[in-house]
Amino acid sequence: MFNFIKKWLERFGQQQEPDPMKYLIAGLGNMGPDYDNTRHNIGFDIVDALAKEFEAEWKDEKKAFVTQFKHKGRTFHLIKPTTFMNLSGKAVLYWFTKHKIKPENLLVIVDDLNLDFGKIRLRGKGSDGGHNGLRHINQTLGGNRYARLRIGIGNDFYTGQQVNHVLGEWSDEEREKLPEIIKKGTNVVKSFATIGLARTMTQYNR
Repeated sequence: MFNFIKKWLERFGQQQEPDPMKYLIAGLGNMGPDYDNTRHNIGFDIVDALAKEFEAEWKDEKKAFVTQFKHKGRTFHLIKPTTFMNLSGKAVLYWFTKHKIKPENLLVIVDDLNLDFGKIRLRGKGSDGGHNGLRHINQTLGGNRYARLRIGIGNDFYTGQQVNHVLGEWSDEEREKLPEIIKKGTNVVKSFATIGLARTMTQYNR
C-alpha cells in the first residue's frame, strides 16, 4: 500500500475506505497543440477514445482534464494531467485521493520506447523504466505497486535522437495502424476493471 494511503486511513478512519467499484485511469501526455499527434501522447489518445466511446465530456479542473463514465457496474474516472509529463504525479495523487481509489484500481497509460511499435504490456507494478512520468508518480505516491499499461512506440532512431523520436509525430505508416492500437488499449482498460489484472494480462500480453 502507498505510504500516503496508510497515513490517510489513519487520519480519517475506516469510514473513508476506498470504493472498490471506482477506477482511476490516467492517460499521460503533454498539453498543447505542439504535442498533438505525438508518440509521447499515446496515453491521452487512449483515454480520449474511451471518453468518445462512452460519450463522456471532458472538463478542465484542478491539475487535469477529467471525465467519467459507468461500465458494467464500475465507475471509470479518466484524467489527462495538465501538469506536463514530468510532473504527472501531482494530478494522479490529487484525483486518486479525491475519488478515494483503491491502489489496485489505479491504471496509468504511457508510451514505451523499449517496446516495438504497437506492442502493449500490462503490469501490476514495476520500475519507471526511464519514463519521467512514471518516475514522478512513483515519487509522489511513495511506491510503484500500481498497474501501468505500456504502449510500444519503438526505438527506430539514431543515437542522440531519442527526444525527437518520443516527441515527434507518428510516421504515415504508424498513423495507419494507430486506430487498431488505440482500440486494443481501450479494450485493455475495460478488461482491467471488469475481469481483473491477472486475467487481462493473460489475454493481452502476447
